[in-house]
Amino acid sequence: MDVQKYEKKTLWVVLLTMATMVVEIAFGLSTKSMALLADGIHMGSHVLAIGLSWLAYVLVRKAQNSRKFNGESGKILSLSGYSSGLILLLFAVVILYEAVRRFIEPADIVYRDAIMVAVIGLVVNIVSAFLLHHDHEHSDHNIRAAYLHVIADALTSLSAILGLLAAMIWDIPFIDTIAAVISSAVIIKWSIGLLKDSGMVLLGMKESHSHDHHPHHH
Repeated sequence: MDVQKYEKKTLWVVLLTMATMVVEIAFGLSTKSMALLADGIHMGSHVLAIGLSWLAYVLVRKAQNSRKFNGESGKILSLSGYSSGLILLLFAVVILYEAVRRFIEPADIVYRDAIMVAVIGLVVNIVSAFLLHHDHEHSDHNIRAAYLHVIADALTSLSAILGLLAAMIWDIPFIDTIAAVISSAVIIKWSIGLLKDSGMVLLGMKESHSHDHHPHHH
């Protein structure tokens, strides 16, 4: 596994996500769009989680170069994936909570700006997904976690766009909220899957494929 290559790619995604997060939160506050703010805060969780994935690669690289470390460096990746899954789960719950609260007290939304920034968010996520996509996804829980965060984010951006468009066209503001609820349900399902798989590797119940130390030739 070419740790350094993934380390670089992951860092790029972290920086991309961070920039988008700042923009979305700023616009979310100024346009009072729940969807945008949710997406921005959500991006924050991904900055954290993907940052964690990046750190895991740094640690694996150090571990592989170190004489003292004789554990399975693959376990580091599963641990990072597991922690990342927990962050994902937590944020899905936060979005649910926010959506329900907004459902109870609706607010006016500046639709055009909100949709524009959500589209930017979506594009960034698609670019990130391409950056992170690689062959070892199933055996490497770390990159899978980062990938899921990006896809989850694309999903919230997409649901924000669709929700805002529907709300704008048919003047039904709570579609925004329903979209947020559906997104969080899907994200909860993903994060539980990730926790199950990476947790099994950590407990040694299922062997991970990343403990063969030969570099993979493509």
